[in-house]
Amino acid sequence: MTARLLSWDSGLAAVTGTPWPGVRYFSTCRIGGISLPPWDSLNLGLHVGDDPAHVIHNRASLLAVLPGQPVWLDQVHGTGVWDAAQGVLLNSKEAAAVDVLPLTLTGAPCADASITCLKAQPLAILTADCLPVVLSDQDGTVLGAAHAGWRGLAAGVLENTLAALRRQAPAARGWRAWVGPAIGPEVFEVGDEVRQAFVGRQAAHAACFVPAGRRGHWLADLAGLARHRLQAAGVDHIELSRQCTYQQPDQYFSYRRQVPTGRQATVAWLV
Repeated sequence: MTARLLSWDSGLAAVTGTPWPGVRYFSTCRIGGISLPPWDSLNLGLHVGDDPAHVIHNRASLLAVLPGQPVWLDQVHGTGVWDAAQGVLLNSKEAAAVDVLPLTLTGAPCADASITCLKAQPLAILTADCLPVVLSDQDGTVLGAAHAGWRGLAAGVLENTLAALRRQAPAARGWRAWVGPAIGPEVFEVGDEVRQAFVGRQAAHAACFVPAGRRGHWLADLAGLARHRLQAAGVDHIELSRQCTYQQPDQYFSYRRQVPTGRQATVAWLV
């Protein structure tokens, strides 16, 4: 399934996938904002060196097409899950509520995924090569959004997010996921340590690595690794956007392609 393009009169553009019952979701493209190069133009990240006034303007443009203020995270390539409805961090192993999480200097909770059971509460993930993953049950009663770079993916951020969702909806009929724009398998070169982080835990993950042109280096299929792990965790329907951030410079920011650069957002909410 190729991604479908969305656009608004304001100039914002985004991609989405197959419509889901009870859920709206999309990943923004880099066009339609006011940020100057190298963050041009719809940079939504406050932490990348862009003029904060430009980012605030860009976020206001995004808010205009959302049902409410999005829940932003201070992402750290970890496995923490923020329960946006309850305002608590969830334990990364058991997905049970622990102490209220202190907010960072950005005002956002420090976590790499968020969940909600509330309608019209958008969850937001920032990326510029890492995977944005939207998760929901088949009936659209609970929702999760996760940031999965290779470290978080290997450590279990997707499994933790699913565990949190299952606690919210123990009677769910099934689960589905959309994997948004990220660096593609043709260009994501990694070292032996990255391959071992996956293959050392599950030999079947070796299929997602092919030798690169240098000894000890591999081309990794990050979205394919996510699909393997989601399937193993019991997700019934998985859709990949197959959009490569690195190879589409007019559409997406890519940290591998250019530093500094901006961030696109993947946003999802229950309806």
